[in-house]
Amino acid sequence: MTSLTLSRITAVALATLATCAGTAALAQNDTLGWYGGANIGRTSATIDDPRIRSGLAAGGLTTNSISDRDRDTGYKVFGGYQINRNFAVEGGYFDLGKFGYTANTTPAGSLSGDMRVKGLNLDLVGTLPLSERFSAFGRVGLNYAHTRDNFSGTGAVRVGNANPSAHGTNYKMGVGLQYALSDAWSVRGELERYRVKDGVGNRGHIDMASLGLVYRFGRKVQTPVAQSAYVPVAAAPAPAVAMPTPAPAPIAAPPRTEKYTLSATELFGFDSATLQGNQQKLDDVATALRSSGAQGNVVITGYTDRLGSEAYNQKLSERRAAAVKTYLSGKGVDATRLSAQGKGETNPVVTCTDTRQAQLIKCLEPNRRVEVENFTVERRLP
Repeated sequence: MTSLTLSRITAVALATLATCAGTAALAQNDTLGWYGGANIGRTSATIDDPRIRSGLAAGGLTTNSISDRDRDTGYKVFGGYQINRNFAVEGGYFDLGKFGYTANTTPAGSLSGDMRVKGLNLDLVGTLPLSERFSAFGRVGLNYAHTRDNFSGTGAVRVGNANPSAHGTNYKMGVGLQYALSDAWSVRGELERYRVKDGVGNRGHIDMASLGLVYRFGRKVQTPVAQSAYVPVAAAPAPAVAMPTPAPAPIAAPPRTEKYTLSATELFGFDSATLQGNQQKLDDVATALRSSGAQGNVVITGYTDRLGSEAYNQKLSERRAAAVKTYLSGKGVDATRLSAQGKGETNPVVTCTDTRQAQLIKCLEPNRRVEVENFTVERRLP
């Protein structure tokens, strides 16, 4: 944490929140939900050595050396409420650990100081989904810290107030990454900065790099819109009518155009544009296209769900459509009849508002699809 400056944490945290604000309109129907968790990690304090030297000099003492104890272990427990897909309010209790120093002086003596910092915090957390399971987040908020100091002197050093303490409200901020392990559990890594004041008026900051677990409670599910299934179907023959004269010769039904929808989950692996395993449905499509007398163009369109960035989803949909085109041409379908395009997360067929990540991924499955259009199939009446 010593190499992470305040300005860099601030810039990243504010940039994440600004990006989340820009996409909040897309997530206004997402499910509300409570969650809780805990983090533990390494803390690092900024100890004001120049002020220590100045204070000793005011008492007629020269500082020969200062040994800082500026690392410790800290933890926090927290609870929050997810307002929508992009924003949550989070509060909790933190213990940043114990820090101190020992200064040796002339005339001979030493001054030792220790400080322990605990408190409460309230943050606004902005989340930016990066993929179906990964997300980045930034936070800004306030901390109410209680600092308790303990000073002792030896030799020429005399201590007036040995146990000063202070309470105060200051800002805090942080950035992090989160990965969904299941529909309820997630793991997160964070970098945070707490601004604090000690018992003798010194102001500084304590940084914490930590890992933690998050558990989400309950969920509210919006009933998804039913997916329309398109399959090549022959036109139903008209009922036979008894006629006193012989029936006329059968009349050929005109060719009809169909749209065939294939699930991307069945075609591809997670976050992949490589076709997997046996593709019987694609083989059926290839057979129908080869046997079709019409030579019109067939359009293959790939779609994704809304998880992840718009640019990434667009590229993934294009690659998946291209993979289906290559497969069909490899099965003997004239490649000049085939064209492939990707439309990313547009034209969803279901709308989902799950809180739990795995449930949300499952609910959005119909949106991850490949459609084959202008698919002409000949059917003749008996």
